[in-house]
Amino acid sequence: MATNNLKRQAQRAVAAGAVGAATVGAFLLPAAPASATPVTIPGVGSFEVPNEIPLPQNVPGVEIGGAASAPAPWEPQAFTAPRASLADVALNAALSKIGAPYVYGAAGPDAFDCSGLVQWAYAQAGVDVPRTSGAQLSAGTPVSLDNLQPGDMVSFYGGGHSGLYAGDGNVVHASTAGSPVQLAPISSMPFAGARRY
Repeated sequence: MATNNLKRQAQRAVAAGAVGAATVGAFLLPAAPASATPVTIPGVGSFEVPNEIPLPQNVPGVEIGGAASAPAPWEPQAFTAPRASLADVALNAALSKIGAPYVYGAAGPDAFDCSGLVQWAYAQAGVDVPRTSGAQLSAGTPVSLDNLQPGDMVSFYGGGHSGLYAGDGNVVHASTAGSPVQLAPISSMPFAGARRY
């Protein structure tokens, strides 16, 4: 609707001839004498502007001189979904196993011990992680408790137990016989260290 109003205003200005200039949007459109330069404003149209009036240069979308041209068609931008990090994939895999039974020595996909859950979860992200909790604490990059990010491997009891940091002060882990894979506060066990793979 605004474009139609601008177009009508510009057409009135051109039709006015010697009556004087008119402003269309940010452009001053004077009356057009015999010697004039064509100016094209996309969506508004083409107009003649006297040569003795200095015209602004390099105005995006405005063509000075030449024939009127249609505005370039709008092209939608392709949507790119954010990609999950490897740690996000591993954490989501571990969280999908909440409620799965604890079985000593099991590494999934239906039952787990603590290090088996960590190893299996990271395998879903294509990352090879050591099998035992002690070896898991020796691999990767050390991370302090204050710098934990979701998906980091968290070790407890001097390196004898491991799980994945789930965010908000929680860890997902396969705790012990008789308890399924679960979320627990990270503060509920003695922290031994953390690693980022």
